Amino acid sequence: MKSFIINSFTVISICHTFHIQAQNIQKEQLPSVWNLEQCISYSKENNIQINTLRLTEKSTEQDLLQAKAAKFPSLSGSASQSYTNAKNADLVVGGFQTQATFAGNYSLGSSVTLYNGGYLNNDVKQKKLLIETAKYNAQAAENEIALQITQAYLTVLLTKENSTYLSEIATTSEAQLKLGELKYNAGSIAKKDLVQLKAQLATDNYNLINSQNSEKQNTLTLKQLLQLPSGYNLVIQKPDTLITILPVVALAEAQKIALEQRPEVKSSQLATESAALDLQKSKAGFQPTLSASGTLASGYSDNQQIAYATQLDNNFYQRLGLSLSIPIFNNRIAKTNVEKSKIAIDQSKLNLTNTETILSQQVEQAYISALNAQSQYSAAKEQMDANKENYRIANEQLRLGGISTVDYLLQKNLYVQAFQNFIQAKFNAVVSLKIYDFYKGEPIKL
Repeated sequence: MKSFIINSFTVISICHTFHIQAQNIQKEQLPSVWNLEQCISYSKENNIQINTLRLTEKSTEQDLLQAKAAKFPSLSGSASQSYTNAKNADLVVGGFQTQATFAGNYSLGSSVTLYNGGYLNNDVKQKKLLIETAKYNAQAAENEIALQITQAYLTVLLTKENSTYLSEIATTSEAQLKLGELKYNAGSIAKKDLVQLKAQLATDNYNLINSQNSEKQNTLTLKQLLQLPSGYNLVIQKPDTLITILPVVALAEAQKIALEQRPEVKSSQLATESAALDLQKSKAGFQPTLSASGTLASGYSDNQQIAYATQLDNNFYQRLGLSLSIPIFNNRIAKTNVEKSKIAIDQSKLNLTNTETILSQQVEQAYISALNAQSQYSAAKEQMDANKENYRIANEQLRLGGISTVDYLLQKNLYVQAFQNFIQAKFNAVVSLKIYDFYKGEPIKL
């Protein structure tokens, strides 16, 4: 028992070591700094949901191969060997005699469906459509994760820029506090002014810590979207420039492009075609089925005096046959299948209409968001520029003693609020443009 426990712990330790080594190998293969294009590309290759949909596509490909194979003849072989021990009446000796017999039978059989109302042909067509549908479903999942990663990536950039800005504000407040201490010691300002400067520095440090924590949390969100290994330190690259103002394509044109190109629409369209083929398959239940079959067989038994090879030759026979099955009454199974297929067609059309409606609404929302974000960005920039200049003047006035601490802090808070509004507006403008362009089929890149 002791030996078994030691070996078990050894196995667990070895497995744990291999797991750590596998994670380390995977980490070594990852880039040290990520840009947005790398994040999206990595997710498309490694995302579990997307790869699951790709496996669904592979499974559907196997269904297609099986549907095609159903049109060809089948071939099966059988062999049986038997031993019989029995008592037989012996009239010569007036009793029973025990007799053992060995016998064998061998056969090859084949069958093929000649006609079944077009079921097999329609089944092949339907499986081809299902493969295309699976591909579009995977592409739709790729698009969805690309949008999520773009939003998460830009959110990290937003919090990083905000942290940098708040750090500069805290540094300025620290310098103002040191100057205030000198003035207080010299009797130039009251103690309440010094206390207000200390309180402002504490507030600025608090805001900086909150922003840094938000940056860590947003980075973790992006890391989880990428499904990166635990413990991996994700570092993203800040682009040189972020385009915030661009001409916005007319809504009608963007909706037209989206409805023609987006994979979720194509998937719904194929679902409608697949439902129509399913109806044709259901109607085949009313049609006769014609099949052909053939058999080659032979056998032998050792209770005959004829040689084994001769017996096989003598017993060898061939059989060809045609089988016609005509449905007359099948408890309404075929009728029910047809009616359900018709309902499925109507449902698929509703699903297509719903998909197109939702997509048109999403494009319209992205269009309005892009216009609003650009307007907000322009207004926020003007507000920030004005408050930045006022804050610069207030800093100089405070240094020279030409403004009270209360007035200075009021102007500073206005500038802080204006700058944060500007950062938020800038990244909203970038995200809105990227999402709107993405609906038009343009790849996401910074």
